[in-house]
Amino acid sequence: MPFGYASPEQIMRDKADYARKGIARGRSVVVLQYEDGILFVAPNPSRALHKISEIYDRIGFAAVGRYNEFEELRLGGIRYADINGYTYDRSDVTGRGLANLYASNLGRIFTESIKSLEVEVVVAEVGDAPEGDAIYRLTFDGSVFDEHGFAAMGGQADAVATRLKERYHEGMPLADALEVALTALTEPGGERTPVAQLEVAVLDRNREHRKFLRLTGARLERLLAEAAPPPPVEEPPADDEPPTAPSGDIDDGSS
Repeated sequence: MPFGYASPEQIMRDKADYARKGIARGRSVVVLQYEDGILFVAPNPSRALHKISEIYDRIGFAAVGRYNEFEELRLGGIRYADINGYTYDRSDVTGRGLANLYASNLGRIFTESIKSLEVEVVVAEVGDAPEGDAIYRLTFDGSVFDEHGFAAMGGQADAVATRLKERYHEGMPLADALEVALTALTEPGGERTPVAQLEVAVLDRNREHRKFLRLTGARLERLLAEAAPPPPVEEPPADDEPPTAPSGDIDDGSS
């Protein structure tokens, strides 16, 4: 055996461990369906570097990991969508086709390159009805997962997905879906991400033409106010409660 030899299995394991550690350092991103489309929520203190973006009319993109790496994927997806939409028809650009493109590129890089990409990606497409919505989650090695209802990635993705599963149900209004997403992204007993550090967007099936819309400023604050649970109501003490007898023996005057 030559000096410095490593088996292919060991090389692949090392690449996978390296990518997972890089992805886990980032904050989680949540994508979930609501009654009128698909919601994206990500803690992101940067105003210039987006984790959530539009790819095409009905298709959104979310990612975690190294920004420069998933930004290259995003730009490649936009070029693919524009060329196919112009050459054939806009309806020929689908979330499934884009997910297959990303899966092929991620799998090739993971297999052939010394270093795998430290990224995890969601491609979401909104349909004319909830049954037509699609959420595809892609990992660093090119694996594709067809998610139903919601997806979580990056950071503590397993814990976030568990909290989502406990609270998510189909057909939620947007405000309720946002509340579920923020609850899932918040550690039990921890503080929520400030509004100024949230990146929120939707694919709204009711919008004309381009379905992607970022939610910021007053619009986002109104949604958060709608979703906030009402403060508990304290009941006033009753005035007609009978007096409590003192503890111990009672002297009734008998001998």
